[in-house]
Amino acid sequence: MPEFPRLLIAGCGDLGCRTGVTLASQGWSVQGLRRRVAGLPAAIAPLEGDLSQPQCPAGWPAQAPDYLLYAAAAERSDEPAYRAAYVEGLRHVLGWLAEHGQRPRRLLFVSSTAVYGQHQGEWVDEASPCEPQGFTGRVLLEAEQLALDSVIPASVVRLAGLYEGDSRWLVDQLRAGLMPAAQPPLYSNRIHRDDAAALLACLLRADARGEPLESIYLGVDDEPAPLHEVAHWLRGRFGIDTPPSAPMQRRAGSKRCRNARARSLGWAPRYPSYREGYGEGMPDL
Repeated sequence: MPEFPRLLIAGCGDLGCRTGVTLASQGWSVQGLRRRVAGLPAAIAPLEGDLSQPQCPAGWPAQAPDYLLYAAAAERSDEPAYRAAYVEGLRHVLGWLAEHGQRPRRLLFVSSTAVYGQHQGEWVDEASPCEPQGFTGRVLLEAEQLALDSVIPASVVRLAGLYEGDSRWLVDQLRAGLMPAAQPPLYSNRIHRDDAAALLACLLRADARGEPLESIYLGVDDEPAPLHEVAHWLRGRFGIDTPPSAPMQRRAGSKRCRNARARSLGWAPRYPSYREGYGEGMPDL
């Protein structure tokens, strides 16, 4: 194992870039694979390739990566796009590694809490049953199994909804007069993008130090909260005085996710709740 590990990020979008830049600043050699590489940060070496195509990228590294971070995102919100990004894309990368006789020390696969089907406000952790109601969770669960069944030791990180301080979607909904119902409470889970990247980097560093990793981790902040509570706080924070006129469309699921396993590695969210995460953003609204 080299002093500074080599990391290949497949599907190197926003989350992959944040993780890669963090580790590159600590001496890691980081390469990012994506279709258009022009926008990659200078700290990440570009590898142009298309995860949806079976052909191995022409610039595939001759030297095996020590770690593979699979952090792809679907191009659309439909089942074929999800299957292409998460199942077929991962299958292609695993095939390219095998084609070159390469076996990373660990595969870290970025998944989602959508694999859980709980909808009555239940507490959820890594041992909770996964019975997703929609195609999103079903496809991700299939991709998780593909990762865990590969010849590479693997860990899956199930992230809650990603956001940052200037995320506008929920605020725009509130300004349009939409409001989630207070009863029954719809529990929501989230994680700031910087905290999600920090968790991925923490897991990779832990493995590089020789610490044993679990097969599943939940990536969420410290405080699951009813969506109507978050909405009321945001209305006050950003001075939204539009009278609520219609119910906000109910999202699938209502659960409360625990992050104790991730915290046991020494990771802690910089933004432990929505108040800290949203509190610093959107000053021009």
